[in-house]
Amino acid sequence: MLRSPRFRAWLMAVMAVLAVGIASPALADNGTIRLTIYKAGWIIGGTGGEGTLTFKGKRYALGIGGLSIGFTFGGSKAVLSGTVSHIRRPSDVAGVYGAAGAGAALGRGAGTIVLTNEKGAVLELEGRTVGLMVAADFSGLALSLK
Repeated sequence: MLRSPRFRAWLMAVMAVLAVGIASPALADNGTIRLTIYKAGWIIGGTGGEGTLTFKGKRYALGIGGLSIGFTFGGSKAVLSGTVSHIRRPSDVAGVYGAAGAGAALGRGAGTIVLTNEKGAVLELEGRTVGLMVAADFSGLALSLK
C-alpha cells in the first residue's frame, strides 16, 4: 500500500495542506503597543526611546533604537500607540522596521504610520509629535524586548 503512487500522492497532498495550515497567519494573534520615540539629528540622525507591548494579558518592556541617513535636522518626541498584528509570541515584535520619507514638523503634529518587520509583525500606530524636525532620509527603527 505504501508503494502505491496514488497513496503517496494523496499522503503528500495531505502533508502539504497541514503544513500550510500550521504556518498560516490566521494562527497569529494581535496585541497593543505604546511607544515614546526621541529623534535628533544633523545629517545623520539617531532615534531612541522605550515602549510597552501588551500581548495576551501580559506587558512587555521594549527598547527602541535606530539611525537615519540623509538630510536630517532638528529634534522631536513622538508618542505613538496602536496595534501589532501577525505575531505568535512577544519576541515577534523585536526586529528592524525600515522607512524612507521626507517631511517637516514644527511644534505639534499628529499622524498615522504602518510598519512591518522581517518577521511579518505589522505595527499600525498613531499619535502626536512635538518638536522641530526637517528630514529627507532613509531610517531604520529597531525594537527589542528588554
